[in-house]
Amino acid sequence: MEPVKLSVVIPTLDEARGIVATLAALQPARREGHEVILVDGGSRDPTRDLARPLVDHLLDSPAGRAEQMNRGAAAASGEGLLFLHADTLVPQDFAAAIAGALGAGAEWGRFDLHLDGHHPALRMVETMINVRSRLSSIATGDQGIFVRRDLFAALGGYAPIPLMEDVELCRRLKRRAPPACLRQRVVTSSRRWEQQGIARTILLMWWLRARFALGADPARLARAYASPRG
Repeated sequence: MEPVKLSVVIPTLDEARGIVATLAALQPARREGHEVILVDGGSRDPTRDLARPLVDHLLDSPAGRAEQMNRGAAAASGEGLLFLHADTLVPQDFAAAIAGALGAGAEWGRFDLHLDGHHPALRMVETMINVRSRLSSIATGDQGIFVRRDLFAALGGYAPIPLMEDVELCRRLKRRAPPACLRQRVVTSSRRWEQQGIARTILLMWWLRARFALGADPARLARAYASPRG
């Protein structure tokens, strides 16, 4: 059996602060033959210049994660897609873990999450996120959602909505197959939790998810989300 080639798709918008670290963690996988596709939504900071030597494809797109990730997926050549936020670091063995899961028959999946802050409450938050994801078969984008490219295409990709595109996709994916819930952890920024307050952010996230589940307009939810995503 030939190894599974992965295409890592990263949407960016003014991510100069952390994009080099995110891409540096992907370079061993590039040397193994996997590809990295960065889709920029019109950055005004040096994101593009910093990323250019560290990616295989640098694409332009209107801003919006769903649109950006769909454009990246359309340009991908790998059998598997990994959608990665610009402030998320993959574990060292991420490519082997995904290839192993897909090679064993999984259709899609996600990683466990670790928030990079040191506040003790963040350990509770990440545990809640990981357990909830296992129980619900719903992942969020900062968990590193991966999926077979042919299945992603068959489902029509991400819905063109400004928020909850990850949750909406997972709803459709789990009707096709259960996710592979990998225990390896991606590390993502906790800056929103720390800047906005941990308790306040928990309540906001729960409220947004509940409203979305009840059919609220994602555009209105995006306005309520208000501050920079991540």
